[in-house]
Amino acid sequence: MTVKEKLTETPRGGRGFLGFPINTDLDNLDAHIAVLGVPYGLPYTPDDLSNDQSRAPDLLREKAQDAGWSEPRTIKHFDWDLGGPILDNRDVRVVDCGNVTADFQNPREHYRRAEAAAKKIFQSGALGGDHGIPIPIMRALPTDEPITLIQIDAHMDWRDNVNGERDGYSSPIRRASELPFVKDIFQIGLRGVGSGREEEMEAALNYGANLISAYEMHEIGMEAVLKRIPDGGRFYITVDADGMDPTVMPAVNAPTPGGLTWLQIRKFVHGIVKKGRVLGIDLVEISPSFEKGNITFVHAERLLCNFIGAAVRANYFESE
Repeated sequence: MTVKEKLTETPRGGRGFLGFPINTDLDNLDAHIAVLGVPYGLPYTPDDLSNDQSRAPDLLREKAQDAGWSEPRTIKHFDWDLGGPILDNRDVRVVDCGNVTADFQNPREHYRRAEAAAKKIFQSGALGGDHGIPIPIMRALPTDEPITLIQIDAHMDWRDNVNGERDGYSSPIRRASELPFVKDIFQIGLRGVGSGREEEMEAALNYGANLISAYEMHEIGMEAVLKRIPDGGRFYITVDADGMDPTVMPAVNAPTPGGLTWLQIRKFVHGIVKKGRVLGIDLVEISPSFEKGNITFVHAERLLCNFIGAAVRANYFESE
C-alpha cells in the first residue's frame, strides 16, 4: 500500500484563517479559494533555518480581529471596505489548507512540498514566510497562458544568488524572470537600500521590468499605476510587508520610510482584480518580534479580506 505524502498540516491552535474550515487533504478540495501557509524559506546561514518570520502564518490566524468571538463575525458582518459581507452572500467556498510541512534535515524539501501543494491549489494565498517563499509557488502556477507578475516591495529581489543560494529571499523576481510563462513584471514601491546592486538594476532593466518607485507612485497616484498594467490576461501578486510604509506594517526586518499607504494598497487590490484574473496572492516577510500593537497583523488581515471580497465581487467564481 502506498502512503500518501502529507504536504500540509493543521495550523497551530486548529483555527482556519477568519474561521474558514480547514482541509489539509489537498487531493479532495471543494473550494473556490484556498489559503496556504508557507512558513520556511531557504536559509543563507544555519541560524536562518527557522527564523522569526516562520511564526507569521499561525499568528495571523490567531490574531485575526474576530479570533476571540464565538462566531466568525468577519465572514458574516457588514464590511465597509467591501460594501457588504466578505463573500457577498454568495456560494463561494473558502478553505484553509494549513501549513506546508517541513524537513529540518533538508530545507529544500520544504520548497518541493510547497510547490507540490501549490500545484494542487494554485488559487491560494501564501501567508507569512520570507520572500523566498514565492519561488516554489510561482513555479507551480499553470503554464498554459502567459502570466503578469506584480510585486509590491521596497526591494528589487533580482540577486542571482547570495552565498551560493539561488532560491533565497533576495532572488524571487530574478527566478520569476526565468520562467517562460511570465510575460511581464511590474515592481511597485521600490525605495531605500537593499541587497540590490547596480548589476541587479541593469539585469532588471535589460529584462524589461517595469520599475515604479514609491516616490513616483506617490506622485502620480495608484490609479495611474494601474493604468500602466494591461487589461486582460492573468496575474500573480507577491506582496512584501516592507513594501508598505512602516506606519502600516512595522513588523519587518528592513523598515523603510515612504512605502504604500493603506488606501493605496486597497485601491491596488480592488483595481487589479477587475483588470483580469488574479491566480494568487502572497504576503511575506512579516517578523512578529517587531510588531507594534498588532498593527501589522490587522492590516495583513484587512489586505487579504479585501482581496477575497474584491475577487468575489469581480465574479471570479460565478461559473464554478
